[in-house]
Amino acid sequence: MALFDCIIDATSGHARALTYETVHGSFQTPMFMPVGTRATVKGITTDQLRELGSQVVLANTYHLAMRPGAEVVAEAGGIHAFMNYDGPILTDSGGFQVFSLADTVKLDDDGVTFQSVYDGEKVHWTPEENMEVQQLIGADIAMQLDQCAPYPATKEFVQQAVDYSSAWAKRCLAAHTRADQTLFGIVQGGMHLDLRLESVRRLLEVEDESVAHGGRRFGGFGIGGYSVGESHDVMFETLGDVARALPENRPRYLMGVGNPTTLVCAVAEGVDMFDCVLATRTGRMGTAFSSQGRMNMKNAKHKRDFGPLDSECSCPACANYSRAYIRHLVVQGEMLGGILVTIHNLHYLLDLMRRARQAVLNDEYDVFLSEWMSSPAALDY
Repeated sequence: MALFDCIIDATSGHARALTYETVHGSFQTPMFMPVGTRATVKGITTDQLRELGSQVVLANTYHLAMRPGAEVVAEAGGIHAFMNYDGPILTDSGGFQVFSLADTVKLDDDGVTFQSVYDGEKVHWTPEENMEVQQLIGADIAMQLDQCAPYPATKEFVQQAVDYSSAWAKRCLAAHTRADQTLFGIVQGGMHLDLRLESVRRLLEVEDESVAHGGRRFGGFGIGGYSVGESHDVMFETLGDVARALPENRPRYLMGVGNPTTLVCAVAEGVDMFDCVLATRTGRMGTAFSSQGRMNMKNAKHKRDFGPLDSECSCPACANYSRAYIRHLVVQGEMLGGILVTIHNLHYLLDLMRRARQAVLNDEYDVFLSEWMSSPAALDY
């Protein structure tokens, strides 16, 4: 496979199984990406990530640009050397983090000005500057700078997000020159299908214009602006139409979504890639995913339960430690408790997507989806 080639290995209904090539190896979809915001998946070493079967890790441009600085990461040899992870890495542009600071953000045609959460300094990013930062960090996949609208928001505000994101996509694609890194465009449009499809159309027009002038294509597409406060059902009113409006021969990445049922249902709609802090954040709080739904490990009913977290799981935490022991650690505030639940939660989502891929390869995704939706775990979203 050539660099950034995408092969469709199989389809099953709208669900897809892809293989995508990067400098640091290929990855296969459907897949979940653990989030290493500051160049670390909290509480987990990179060796443990490899053992769990992690394919791609996500890091965040906003936080790395603020601390330790993109230049420091570049001097270390890039993000892979800096965090000792030799697999593919994706950097989010930081757009979501910037626009979550709504009270300090100022937008104009040139870019975005925001106040650093670290030292209060004013920072201005143009799309070109954002590309420079991501190219210094050196992940395999960079994301365009975009505006993420909250939910709820007026349609006029969401239209503005589409306008800015489309204009910035053009400038990001023109400014992105690093040959060993690809750039994904991002679809915005809130919960409005017409604005979502407009955003897709404008991204493809940007790409066509770039190619016509000897420039590059997007390596794939993020679907942003979901999981911002809307319900599961509201998201799925438009998600499938949006995913299937994107090119078939490139990955479709639903950004910031990590609930197990949402992943399984989104794969059925044609989505390939996912990331979210849910697995690690809830793990540190002592909440475990399981085949029976989420479990609060602080619950007293686990005090004398000497079985594994999940009898259907083969992760290192389930293979070697009991619920009673993990509850003890969580209740006592021992860091190992959060680490073990985090290991389990990451394995749970990584394995779920491995099983989803196998169902696609077997052309049995409808069966996989039906079995999941009738399971106790599906009620937990």
